[in-house]
Amino acid sequence: MKLNNKISGFLSGLGPFIGLIIIFIAGILLNGSTFINLYNQINVLGRVSIIALPAVGMTLVILTAGIDLSVGSIVSFSSVICAMLLMDRTWTKASVISVPIFVVFCLFVGFYISYRIICKIIGNQKLAKSLALLVGSGFALIVFLLLNNQVKAGFSTLSVLLIVPVIGVFLGAFSGAVIAKGKIQPFIVTLGMMSIAVGLAKYVAGKGGQIHPIYYDAAGYSVEGTSNIAPANFDLLSDKISVLGTNILPVTAIFFLLAVLIVHLILKKLKFGRYIYAIGGNEETARLSGINVDRVKTLVYGISGGLSALAGVLYCAAYTQGKPDAGATWELDAIAAVVIGGTSLMGGKGSVVGTMVGVLILGYLGNILNLQEVSSEVQNILKGAIIVGAVLVQEGTVVRWFKTFRKPKNQ
Repeated sequence: MKLNNKISGFLSGLGPFIGLIIIFIAGILLNGSTFINLYNQINVLGRVSIIALPAVGMTLVILTAGIDLSVGSIVSFSSVICAMLLMDRTWTKASVISVPIFVVFCLFVGFYISYRIICKIIGNQKLAKSLALLVGSGFALIVFLLLNNQVKAGFSTLSVLLIVPVIGVFLGAFSGAVIAKGKIQPFIVTLGMMSIAVGLAKYVAGKGGQIHPIYYDAAGYSVEGTSNIAPANFDLLSDKISVLGTNILPVTAIFFLLAVLIVHLILKKLKFGRYIYAIGGNEETARLSGINVDRVKTLVYGISGGLSALAGVLYCAAYTQGKPDAGATWELDAIAAVVIGGTSLMGGKGSVVGTMVGVLILGYLGNILNLQEVSSEVQNILKGAIIVGAVLVQEGTVVRWFKTFRKPKNQ
């Protein structure tokens, strides 16, 4: 029994890494220098990095034994918001939705930080709350005035990188709060949020869901050496990001690796990370031990939504457009990457490093099949088979089958 458990643990822990090595070797054997060359490797990393961000958030959600079906729709909605903020020079549906949400977020952040500081200085909680509310309101007012000016001048790269993810955090946290406070299954709540986000994307985009392209010329920008169709105000995300840009790593890959690093540190070094594992292992026990389960769940779904919205911004940077169906079916790919990476759908077991490996497995698999000119239908079949196989290995089913197969007939 102990040997079987060790084998099962070995397969679930190192299985994704072994799978990645096997797929990488297969790519070299099948496609040779075409697969191994630097351009192809950068291309694969750049393509998988955008969809990897929702997968990173999905890891946290699944670790709590939940599921988030809304990540793809939030990507779509965020891409539309991002494109319209960059290109429009007047108040639109995008700015009317995003600016108030960001201002309220700044009010909350300003209040919370100032309250903690003032409370330590004066010690009077009631007075500290009043003063903190004034500070938070003043900060929010300044932010609103700055954003009002940007509506007329066009939002900058930094602005959309700050504003759009906050919208995702809001949508995700709303789902998490409903799940936690309403005691409703995550599948149902996030399915509803998926529909809401899709509807919002089409409503904001207008004309039944039109695509919003991003042009330099239309925004009054002229960048030497670039095409006339390129991300307006996306200087930080262009190929001029210097030595850390696309010359060595795709810009999207930098965001992906940073997200993996930060979430890994959260899970391994902070109490919040231990709370996530505890809730996924046994929610009732976690609650009885004093963990604020509702708050943790709300934050986890908020992080998932924020990372999905950030993926929407990077989608705009990569494809120079905001599209109401940009993230269609991305939730399935995110779940697939998490599962292939060794995170249990039952919660409480897994890691974001495994998810990173799962993302690379799917990316390299798709790249190899494309180089072999395999049809998309066959690719979907193989992807589904890999997902099912990963779950079987994860849950120890393969080990049990192997044990039954080797069992003597006379027993």
